[in-house]
Amino acid sequence: LKEKGAYFIKTHGDRFSKIGVPDLIVCYKGLFIGIELKASNGKPSELQLYNLREIEKSGGISYLLYPKDFEKFKKDLESF
Repeated sequence: LKEKGAYFIKTHGDRFSKIGVPDLIVCYKGLFIGIELKASNGKPSELQLYNLREIEKSGGISYLLYPKDFEKFKKDLESF
């Protein structure tokens, strides 16, 4: 994301973080993107899935991103 010139913030990692919010909040080429990062064997919570759906409903883009999908994600960024 940094190489592409995107603005992004990491949203988790402390006791003041709101639970269920995607791990990365991104602004790229004027688009709002929420990215929930998961390990290969990770499973999103219902609250995480809810927030990703809400981002989509409001006109943003959301990703549930596993390591195996990273190359596709990079290609998606190229298409924006």
